[in-house]
Amino acid sequence: MQRLKIDDEVIVVAGKDKGKVGAITQIFENGKILVGGVNVAKKHVKANPNNGVAGGIVDKEMPLDGSNVMYLNKLTGKGERVGFRVLENGKKVRYFKSNNEVIE
Repeated sequence: MQRLKIDDEVIVVAGKDKGKVGAITQIFENGKILVGGVNVAKKHVKANPNNGVAGGIVDKEMPLDGSNVMYLNKLTGKGERVGFRVLENGKKVRYFKSNNEVIE
C-alpha cells in the first residue's frame, strides 16, 4: 500500500510551485509523481506531418519528487502526514497522523 495514490489531492510543500494544489495523474517507480497543473514547463516541439503534430512551444507537466508533496486534508486545507492502520476487520487503511481520521 502506498501513502499517495492516483487521483489523490496533494499540495506542493517545496520548490517553485509551493502552495499549489492538484491531483496526482501518474506515479513513476523512481519516486517521482506527476501532478495536474503543477510544475509546467515550456517545451519546443518539432512539427511532424506524419503524426499530425503541429510544431511550436507547448506547455508540458514535468514530474515532481514525491517528498515535495503532502496529502491535502479537505477539512483543514493543509498538507497532512499519512500513516497506515489495520482495522478490527483486518483491512489496512490510510489515516491522517494529526487527527487520526481514516482517509478511506
